[in-house]
Amino acid sequence: MDASPNESFDACLKEALVQTREWIPRWLTKLQEALQQRESAASRPQEKQSLGQARTTLESHRELIAARFLEAFAESVEGALPSTASKARSLKSLSFDELELMGDEQVQETVEIARVQQVIKMSVDEALNTLNARMSRARGLQRVRTEANPLRSEVVVMALMRALNGLHVDPAVRSRWLQTGAVAFGEELRDMYVRLSSLLDSWGIVPAGYTVIQTPRGRTPGPAGPEGSARRESDSTEAVRGPDALLTLDHLHQLLVGNLDQSGSGPSDQGASGSGNAMVRTLAAEVVTLMLRRLTTDERLLAPLRDMLQGMKPALLQLARSDPRFFADRHNPARRLLDAIAERGLAFTSEQDSGYTPFAKEVHDIVRALQTSGADLPDRFPGLLERLTRSRAEALAPRQAQARGLAVQTLMRVEQRNLLAERVATEFRARNDFERAPGVVRRFLTGPWSQVVAQARMDAAEKSVAAVSLASAERYTDIVPDLLWSSQLAQASRNRPRLIKIIPGLLRTLREGLDAIDYPRAQSEGFFAALMGLHEAAYKTQRDEPVEDSPPSHQFELEPDEPWMHPVEARDTGFMEDALMDTQPAFVDTEIMPRDWPDSKEEMADERGQVLPVGAWVDVWYEGRALRCQVTWASPHGTMFLFTGSDGRSLSMTKRGVERLLAQDRLRVVANHGMVDDALDAVARQAWINSARQP
Repeated sequence: MDASPNESFDACLKEALVQTREWIPRWLTKLQEALQQRESAASRPQEKQSLGQARTTLESHRELIAARFLEAFAESVEGALPSTASKARSLKSLSFDELELMGDEQVQETVEIARVQQVIKMSVDEALNTLNARMSRARGLQRVRTEANPLRSEVVVMALMRALNGLHVDPAVRSRWLQTGAVAFGEELRDMYVRLSSLLDSWGIVPAGYTVIQTPRGRTPGPAGPEGSARRESDSTEAVRGPDALLTLDHLHQLLVGNLDQSGSGPSDQGASGSGNAMVRTLAAEVVTLMLRRLTTDERLLAPLRDMLQGMKPALLQLARSDPRFFADRHNPARRLLDAIAERGLAFTSEQDSGYTPFAKEVHDIVRALQTSGADLPDRFPGLLERLTRSRAEALAPRQAQARGLAVQTLMRVEQRNLLAERVATEFRARNDFERAPGVVRRFLTGPWSQVVAQARMDAAEKSVAAVSLASAERYTDIVPDLLWSSQLAQASRNRPRLIKIIPGLLRTLREGLDAIDYPRAQSEGFFAALMGLHEAAYKTQRDEPVEDSPPSHQFELEPDEPWMHPVEARDTGFMEDALMDTQPAFVDTEIMPRDWPDSKEEMADERGQVLPVGAWVDVWYEGRALRCQVTWASPHGTMFLFTGSDGRSLSMTKRGVERLLAQDRLRVVANHGMVDDALDAVARQAWINSARQP
């Protein structure tokens, strides 16, 4: 087959659908035979009856299951990228907060999915890694991205779950089908992966390479090759496993919703008193242990800070005995104290950084205060939190606080003006004579001149200057017809007296307007040169000469959709003007958070769709070095961002600037949400793993 990579990708997806229509009926037959064999071998009447019910229900629903699975699978495949990633429940998608909101049935379904995925993963791992490499290449990628393969096993399992959940059958019957048929399902899926890989190979699609991720401060590089890539997702949770994996997803859910407190007949606590309360304390202690293990092995924090966090363990374990759910309550003083220390710790990349020494001393004093045992331990956390919060506020110089307030006010005004300028530009485009004007004039009107009109209208809204500014706004709008007419050679050449009359006032008003927003003359001279060239051509053209509107020799370009800022505004906000310049990547050797930028925009966005949520920590390549900053403010419409460094320095960027720096690898996301949140999410994922490994 002689086809481009994307054509091979599409053809492979179509072939997968064809093959699935063949092996799904085959799998259902194997499932039915396995149920019948187990039913015959069952010795207990209750088990025999359960298996018989599962078998007879399968017989009556067989065609419907096949049809619904094929429909669900086709929807996933047709969605291709990246929508399949959001539909497939994967290990890294489970969060601690989400678990707390689940009902018991949702938890059991999640555990069921995990177990099925675990069994199927064991069957398909090697074949899937090979297919992932070829599918990535078929997408035109040089490096393997698992998400580039919409045929990956978790997508297929979720299609199966959607098909089965849509049936009106007993949940116990569905569980029997999954438990009995998981191995055969994995074998059929593995065989399909092998066939598809061979097909891509016959089409000349070679495997993409696997990326080796190197991390700062000597962290061991990740394993290369298919096996290493396949393990990457589980490696992050394996690090927090204890020798006795007591914590399951069901246990953790019951702990969070408080059910274990209500009875003494809860799950066994492995040799403890056997009471529900003892089980709660045991589970809470394991959560604290796993959470701290995650935090104290996270190299985004400096080693001394990680050691001090480890020193808080006895106090947190003692607190877990009296308040077992403190870590799940974001308002609990102990949780807030842990959050504050970890969050502030992200500001420092070296012990020599400004502000690190007093912060480290403060944390050391907090740990010492918590190391003294006593019944009053829970009462100490609020005071320690208040002291840490106060010391951080005092560390910010008054002039820095004032400068940050000015920067926020300025950026708010910039966003308001740019949103108004967009509406003004829309008004200009709606004119009947707009499209007939040369491109250089159209770009000027929808760019700088829309900013001029927007600024005048905003000034007019302020009572102190309303009369003057309203008149200016009207004048700046009133010259638009003359500007459009005079730039059209065919029109202006027919009425030279009018052209001669309007040119002086037109040019004077244009310059006045641009000066009103401090628009750099060096950037506007190209436009004026082009406009005067159009006027001169119209004046010299004889009435009976054929007229053609040709593009002017001078070009005027404005960065599309880029908010305009006054020089004073740029100074007051620490605006990074070079964020819009094309440069070579600055970070070349290390990577803090492995990511693929085309997908990470969706992954990092907050609930408002902002590309970087407030509170995120980043490394920005600035003035020849990496500067650690936090996103401390984002404008209401998400077009402007304010960053603050550990030294109090403020930087601002537009959304376009952020996206470009990310694409150029001049901005790296260190953490896009809290480290304690990350640690608790890892605990939830570990509980999921423990659940999947249970028989």
